[in-house]
Amino acid sequence: VDHGIEDKEGRIKNGKPERGTIKLVAEHEGNYIIISVTDDGGGIDANIIKRKAVEKGVIDEKTAISLSDKDALNLIFTPGFSTKDEATEISGRGVGMDVVKTNIQKLNGIIEIESKPGRGSDIILKLPLTVAIIQTLIVGVEGQVFAIPLNSIVETLRIKESTIQTIDKHEVINLRESVLSLLRLGNEFEIYENADKGFSSYTDKEIYVVVVALAEKKVGIAVDNLYGQEEVVIKSLGDYELGYKGISGATITGDGKVVLIIDVASMIEAVKIK
Repeated sequence: VDHGIEDKEGRIKNGKPERGTIKLVAEHEGNYIIISVTDDGGGIDANIIKRKAVEKGVIDEKTAISLSDKDALNLIFTPGFSTKDEATEISGRGVGMDVVKTNIQKLNGIIEIESKPGRGSDIILKLPLTVAIIQTLIVGVEGQVFAIPLNSIVETLRIKESTIQTIDKHEVINLRESVLSLLRLGNEFEIYENADKGFSSYTDKEIYVVVVALAEKKVGIAVDNLYGQEEVVIKSLGDYELGYKGISGATITGDGKVVLIIDVASMIEAVKIK
């Protein structure tokens, strides 16, 4: 309300009713609950977001120019970020949306923002109905086993390493005339003895790529083996700190192995940071 709804004079000037409207809608879609919070306020101006982000050192001017409006809106999830010039008891302290996103991701959920300046904003939360038991794809890297939530997987590929390209030391592959960022699970969790594996030489060795998606963003996760699908019970890691981002929990498979569950949202975030 404090950020989005204009004052009475501003609403009248823009041909709106004096009183703002905020609508909360919840609906069931497949295995998800979709919650949307919509207002008819002033909306979010992507250009203001970019300018504030540059002022606060979140991004540089070159990045701001190339940033799409949709990506600019996602900057409001940055810790400490606020468009307010002065803090109040309600807003302006840069605490809020980053906490929301963190908690949504802990539930394997998604949060998206759509906004049109002068017309209002729509914040959409997508949460899985059941967070304790999930379907996963079991994958392997250098003898270690991981589980990737099946509801985040778009497809799996088998490619030759020689088809991988690099852009600014960031690996990519061509997927149906689109460029797909590639993350090697072995590099992310420092499994490979050679930390630079993937950037030195490419061979005709075949690897598997699990294409995962979060909203409209896709990333390919490179692994050595695919072992098949398995329904698992998520166990919280509690206060145990692994020292790595990208793990949402653990499970015990049917044969008694402890398997770490990949946090797809963190994997995709890792690509954005790089």
